[in-house]
Amino acid sequence: MIQDWANAKAPGAVARTLRCGFHLRWIAAALLCLTPVARAAEEPARPKIVFEEVSPQASGIRWVHENAMSPQRHLPETVGPGCAFFDYDNDGWMDLYLVNSGISDFYTPAAPLRNALYRNGRDGTFTDVTDAAGVSGGRFGMGVAVADYDGDGWQDLYVTNYGPNDLYRNNGDGSFSEVAKDAGLLAPGWSTSGVWFDYDGDGRLDLFVCSFVRYDQSLSRLCFDHLRKRTYYCLPTLFDPTPSHLFRNDGNGRFTDVSRESGIAGHPGKAFGVVATDINNDGHLDLFVANDTVADFLFVNQGNGTFREMGLWAGVAFDDGGKPRSGMGVDATDYDGDGLQDLFVSNIDHEVFSLYRNQGDLTFTDEAADVGKLTWLLSGWGLRFFDADNDGDDDLFLANGHPDDMVEKFRPGLGYREPLLYFENVNGRYVDRSRQSGAVFSRKFSSRGLATGDPDNDGDPDLLITDNGGPPVLLLNRGGNRNRWLGLDLVPRQGHTAVGAVITWSAGGFERRRLKRAGGSYLSSSDPREILGLGSTGALDWVEIQWPSGAKTKLTDLQPNRYHKITESP
Repeated sequence: MIQDWANAKAPGAVARTLRCGFHLRWIAAALLCLTPVARAAEEPARPKIVFEEVSPQASGIRWVHENAMSPQRHLPETVGPGCAFFDYDNDGWMDLYLVNSGISDFYTPAAPLRNALYRNGRDGTFTDVTDAAGVSGGRFGMGVAVADYDGDGWQDLYVTNYGPNDLYRNNGDGSFSEVAKDAGLLAPGWSTSGVWFDYDGDGRLDLFVCSFVRYDQSLSRLCFDHLRKRTYYCLPTLFDPTPSHLFRNDGNGRFTDVSRESGIAGHPGKAFGVVATDINNDGHLDLFVANDTVADFLFVNQGNGTFREMGLWAGVAFDDGGKPRSGMGVDATDYDGDGLQDLFVSNIDHEVFSLYRNQGDLTFTDEAADVGKLTWLLSGWGLRFFDADNDGDDDLFLANGHPDDMVEKFRPGLGYREPLLYFENVNGRYVDRSRQSGAVFSRKFSSRGLATGDPDNDGDPDLLITDNGGPPVLLLNRGGNRNRWLGLDLVPRQGHTAVGAVITWSAGGFERRRLKRAGGSYLSSSDPREILGLGSTGALDWVEIQWPSGAKTKLTDLQPNRYHKITESP
């Protein structure tokens, strides 16, 4: 392995990031990680919050994912599903959406399968309203991206599939209409994550759709281990990459595929996760894309309708040895408070997860040493930066699970089901708090999608996690609202979007800044509201919103510990 590092031809930023201490650092990390749940030395435990798992009996969420596992081990069986927190009926309470498998060219379920929409009962329970809403799906589902794409004030659903995708337009009366074909958003192939964002600055939400490998029943392969006499899931390396899609919102309910002219189509990949953020503070939203077994992409928005792929230059395309990894989940935040958006990507076991610190010159350095020690033998999917304890900086949650259900039979030390991980941000360093934060961290899951939201409206972010071939996991945050908080529901003026807004707030002598990003995690969509942590003092001085349109709103009289709807002035 050391020889591979030494001989890797890693031009540009990859070569610059081959630091001399890398070898010793990760050899030490490997020695520390004797089990998948090995814990590095950490600061003394300071339990602040507990994530409480809610049972199906208590929540009413009895839906279970079916992953269509077969003796042939088709690749789509192992990568789903996604989930979403969103308010479909505009009552101010977050509802839930869960994606299921369905009919495909290799699978016909014995009984009909469906996605699920659960309405929030405002009392800790949820009611299945899927059939009445008309959002049951039916194709082999993957993920979901939520936004009000037509600007009518109601949240719509874009569901990605192995096969053509679905666009459910919210009718505003509790029902949806499926309009993907009319809108030009079918995107046939194998789609995974999607993100709604305004790439061209016209105020309308455009759509980026991750495309995975070229795959159908005629292209499927049977991967067989003759020594162990078992069929296993083929690696994505055996399948061709495909270009992702960028669709421009034309403002009339229709979209135009601009993948080619924007430069996106010129970079085929095996895309799983995507986040839209502004890495260079130029007011244009960029895209960080996680690819499986090929280089990750950083599409830098040029401000003229095109993107430049700069992953290699920026140092985020490969590992420090110049090799591609199995990128799955991604997210972005300013974790160290320097005003620059940093990036995170999760990978498969024995590939280091990366926390990329933004250097301010379109390059990044990997600062994932602490997280890397704990994830060396884990495979990460959904993940999210979020302020779990409302102290004003973003913590980190990782949902893990190996893609191969039989991995423990031939790779000692690994398992199909893996633990969840929660890291607290302590002065810009991520410290593992999993063991002190609830009984759920002693369990193991086949986790995939992850979304954050506040379904109980108590001011601290909760979690929804999907399990491949199992029931979802709803975790309520107990204690995160001991610190004071301010909830913002940003409403842009008609024909505009709040994605890309910069929120700055001052409370108790400290100032914080947050960019309203879009997407992130894996196959999932989070609560669009912003919760601003005010810390223990809770004295809000002011909050300022710089909208993507350039308009500014500054407020000094907002009451903490409640949500406020803030509408952009004309």
